[in-house]
Amino acid sequence: MAPTNPPHEVPLDRTVPGPIREASAPTAVRPPPSACDAHCHIFGPADRFPFSPSRTYTPPDSGIDDFERLQRRLGLERAVFVQASCHGVDNSAMLDAIRRGDGRYAGVAMIDGSFTDADLAALHDHRIRGIRFNFVAHLGGAPDLDEFWGLVHRVTPMDWHVVLHLDANDLGTYSEVLDAMPVPYVIDHMARVPAADGLDQEPFQRLLERFDTDERCWVKVSCAERLTAGKVAPFDDVVPFARALVECSPDRVLWGTDWPHPNLSVMPDEGRLLDLLAEFAPNEVTRNRILVDNPQVLYDFT
Repeated sequence: MAPTNPPHEVPLDRTVPGPIREASAPTAVRPPPSACDAHCHIFGPADRFPFSPSRTYTPPDSGIDDFERLQRRLGLERAVFVQASCHGVDNSAMLDAIRRGDGRYAGVAMIDGSFTDADLAALHDHRIRGIRFNFVAHLGGAPDLDEFWGLVHRVTPMDWHVVLHLDANDLGTYSEVLDAMPVPYVIDHMARVPAADGLDQEPFQRLLERFDTDERCWVKVSCAERLTAGKVAPFDDVVPFARALVECSPDRVLWGTDWPHPNLSVMPDEGRLLDLLAEFAPNEVTRNRILVDNPQVLYDFT
């Protein structure tokens, strides 16, 4: 099913670090049954699932066994695995992880024009419910828009959604693209707005306005560790941004750890990231909506 990366030796020099060995148990948030980490990744193991030769970074192996240990530590039951650029359009590692979940996991794939209709149908059968595009400069920049639209229109009849990994300024650059989306779309990581630029910065105000007026738009209140000015905990400067989004449209907010945090030099504690959700959404009913109800809408968990 779908293209695979050619075999290659596992790189000896890891260009990005791995996650911390063991997260803290959360203390401020007690996840309800069926709580979901709606943004995480599976990397390797590279001897079974080779990384893409065209990748811009090489992560250490962070496979399903490591992830499930983290899930138990955090008290989460469901997950959405998002294909990352280091594996390219070979979704095999993610599909293997989803299979292991027996209905508890779903996924967002990366595809290209080589995927046949049969490939897409097989992905759907394996609980893929969306496709992802990277626009971020350090990951290669925006896709070719003709190919982008071709792929979006191919998955539209499948009731999938589109996940967009954008830089903050892309919200203005690609506003017409977002306006024309024929399916729900999810903006990763609060559009990577830098907390140091304040709530009044133009990219965040664009995001808030779109989130308020476009019912197709979803946002992940994730990656405080990337948005914060200091790049380390406690991430207090990110709280007002996430809280504004939650208050705006709580029924279209998702949360995730971004485990195993590719391309970070200082790794966060996932227990602290989960506890941060209590500050993003002080109301327990709203938190439970974010952790359970909202992922159910997009990912059809059984």
